[in-house]
Amino acid sequence: MNFTDRSILVTGAASGIGLAVAQALAGAGAERLVLIDRDGEALGRIDLGCTLDLVPGDVADEGFWDNAAPYLAGIDHAVVNAGVAGAGPIADLAFAEWRRILAVNLDGAFLTLRAAMRAMAGRPGSIVAVASAAGIKVEPGVAAYGASKAGLIQLARVAAREGAATGLRVNAIAPGGVETPVWDDMPMFADRAAAIGRAAAFRELAAMATPLGRYATAEEIAGQITFLLSDAAATITGAVLTSDGGYTL
Repeated sequence: MNFTDRSILVTGAASGIGLAVAQALAGAGAERLVLIDRDGEALGRIDLGCTLDLVPGDVADEGFWDNAAPYLAGIDHAVVNAGVAGAGPIADLAFAEWRRILAVNLDGAFLTLRAAMRAMAGRPGSIVAVASAAGIKVEPGVAAYGASKAGLIQLARVAAREGAATGLRVNAIAPGGVETPVWDDMPMFADRAAAIGRAAAFRELAAMATPLGRYATAEEIAGQITFLLSDAAATITGAVLTSDGGYTL
């Protein structure tokens, strides 16, 4: 998995899976990384030893992508990763909360994918969209998040079909539980972490939810994304790699 002389876009790059992907790609020889996140301060702290274009902004803002287009010139790969979490039963879910989650996770993913496909038009390349096992397996209380990720999986599959003629591969990855900061915004996890510690809370959740009894690290998911982007996955397109410790079985 050699990315020498390659330029790669990663959204949601300031933390969690996005940051781990950026680190993995830099370690694999990437020449230039275009890193996008709403948290400009966290972006500014990233130093990976390769050329970095750090572009703070909201992926769900169409105008942002108009301004960001020059940074995408010449990209070879893209990771559609920016996302937000949220939970609540349908009967109690405020429409504003539904729109908040769908705006980033689906509208933002569409705008990212569209911008990347335009930048790579007529050239081979690869894109990975970071979906979720919540877009495959039904659980109560995750209507907005699950719907956004199910929509992203189908969006990636359509993009794979549309891009195949020019050698553009598009795949999705559907992680289950991953030890990232996104959990800290979930009251259920935050309360448990405050009571028994963050590491113990992850172990407790994983023991209940996954046959393998563990969650993935961001670095493990990043390695799988790097594989799907790489030439080692040259014949894989339109696939959904489920990486969930057996959660969806």
